[in-house]
Amino acid sequence: MTAYYHLPGLFEFYELYKAFLPLYRAHREYFYDWCEIGSVYGAPGDCIWGGGRVGFGEEEPLNVADLMEEYGISARLTFSNSLLRKEHLEDKRCNYLCSLFEKNGETENGIILYSDLLLDYIKANYPGFYFVSSTTKVLTDFKDFEDELNREDFRYVVPDFRLNKAFDKLNNLPQLLKDKVEFLCNECCRYDCYDRKNCYENVSRKSLGEDCEDHVCVSPTAGSGYRFSEAMKNPGFIGIEDITKVYGPNGFTNFKIEGRSLGSAIILEFLLYYMTKPEYQLKVREDIYLDSMLDLF
Repeated sequence: MTAYYHLPGLFEFYELYKAFLPLYRAHREYFYDWCEIGSVYGAPGDCIWGGGRVGFGEEEPLNVADLMEEYGISARLTFSNSLLRKEHLEDKRCNYLCSLFEKNGETENGIILYSDLLLDYIKANYPGFYFVSSTTKVLTDFKDFEDELNREDFRYVVPDFRLNKAFDKLNNLPQLLKDKVEFLCNECCRYDCYDRKNCYENVSRKSLGEDCEDHVCVSPTAGSGYRFSEAMKNPGFIGIEDITKVYGPNGFTNFKIEGRSLGSAIILEFLLYYMTKPEYQLKVREDIYLDSMLDLF
């Protein structure tokens, strides 16, 4: 079994990946041999098609495209805005990103999206991409999720994290559909949150430049921010033992790591936990910290 990780911060954590990827290539023995990097996803901060999280990525897109091409890693543009209208499709910045990443070397790049309007537009104008159905659709009903899996448009579908442990239904999927499931592993959102869709819509409005108030999270622990130690307690959390002993043996191979907007130091902890053998974690951490060009805080 090979587990494919889909990592966050394509534009936001460029400097981290610029330091990490050479290490990953030169010292593959530091890392679990059962995992690979399936993609890196994200969107620049000034991208109106963006969604899911408010974008902070500022790296020059050409540099990002070159780095992903150099290491043969699929780049995914996160265009999961749920409130797009027809007039937004002509946005020059987003169309430039599509033209740049559509044919970027031999590795096929993807688009994560919500809007069928955008899906049809990109299919017609930039047919070189594959598509991922975004977790921002909040697919918590298994029948809705299965219907999404059966759509030929999507190579992957990311369910809401509250379906992560629905093994009685997940394990009964045919292998063709199991191959399309991409689980969100490390979500820290409250498991019984009823307001998740409104949170995503607020981000979509901000990406469009609309004047709106910040979304107020209904979780009683929202003030403490993201903590990986707390995410691990979430009933929907998927750890490395889950991947190797439960999901992998049952035919699931794609795992998405949340992390946009969290900062490079936390992303490094994800890379250590999910990909790095325990005996080499300190070595990798030291090599990254000692990179004088990288500001992790």
